[in-house]
Amino acid sequence: MKVLVTGAAGFIGYHLVGRCLAEGYDVVGLDCINHYYDPAIKYARLGRHGLATERLVPGTLVQSELHPAYRFVKLQLEERQALHDLFAVEKFDAVCHLAAQAGVRYSLKNPYAYLDSNYHGFLNILEGCRHNGVGHLVYASSSSVYGLNQHMPFSTSDSVDHPVSLYAASKKANELMAHAYAYLYGLPTTGLRFFTVYGPWGRPDMALFLFTQAILAGRPIDVFNHGDMERDFTYIDDIVEGLHRVLRRPPSPSKDWDPERPDPAASPAPYALYNIGNGAPVRLLDYIEALERELGRTAERNFLPLQAGDVPATFADTTALLRDFDYRPATPVAEGIRRFVAWYREFYAC
Repeated sequence: MKVLVTGAAGFIGYHLVGRCLAEGYDVVGLDCINHYYDPAIKYARLGRHGLATERLVPGTLVQSELHPAYRFVKLQLEERQALHDLFAVEKFDAVCHLAAQAGVRYSLKNPYAYLDSNYHGFLNILEGCRHNGVGHLVYASSSSVYGLNQHMPFSTSDSVDHPVSLYAASKKANELMAHAYAYLYGLPTTGLRFFTVYGPWGRPDMALFLFTQAILAGRPIDVFNHGDMERDFTYIDDIVEGLHRVLRRPPSPSKDWDPERPDPAASPAPYALYNIGNGAPVRLLDYIEALERELGRTAERNFLPLQAGDVPATFADTTALLRDFDYRPATPVAEGIRRFVAWYREFYAC
């Protein structure tokens, strides 16, 4: 199978590329390597897959020096013609679209970045799939789409009409755009709502990374909503396992679709949505304490109000994922944190 993985220099993309190569797939990675967070870690991830920084020429496919089945191109999603040409030449069997402008808080200050990448860029991906016979588009959505919904656990059958950030709105828009293409053109699309992904090679803007960095440097950590928060923390290996299972099985139209009682998670088109979360929310303060135990240090905590665009709790209903793929993430948070800290100490030699 020939697979395009966008966001290949990112946290999840890096791990998924490794899994796809291990499965024997022919993989093309794509990433613009922007400066939303330190590009050094993105280049380090690429280096682990045999792609030296000095060899990366924008718009040019570069062959990995470690993996004969892996090539990479530095490209922005908004570059319509270049993306069109890539799809036309490569003829991918499947696409896993993980590239996006991430970050809830960043969207409050830089809204136009989300318009370019998450709207225009996603449209270019859809068009590339539509015109080149792609058999399955799997794309990253987010638990952020649940917004003001407080019905726990979050179900893909719940309404997601009340986002509290532009980032969340862009992810819901992606789901709607994907459905339109599935319905109009028969393009099989599957959206995966990720819940607070963490682990080795994680994003430096995420809480676990920021907390570890600050604690080791003897700086206080910012704890929002005065610590009264819960997150459905999901370990990276569990996310990648779910992605891989879903990627291999395109969705079919729902046989029991009822237009008079429409279920948001079902469709008469080849369209599906799934939550990927641990299904076991953890108190933020317990998460911090687990990190403190692993680091052997106590954090100084700076308690702050809930930030704009944030929500107090997330909790994934993974019933559909278990039903359709016999899979449910299950890595305990303590084990995931242990693996992250081991990686962090090695990577930063601290």
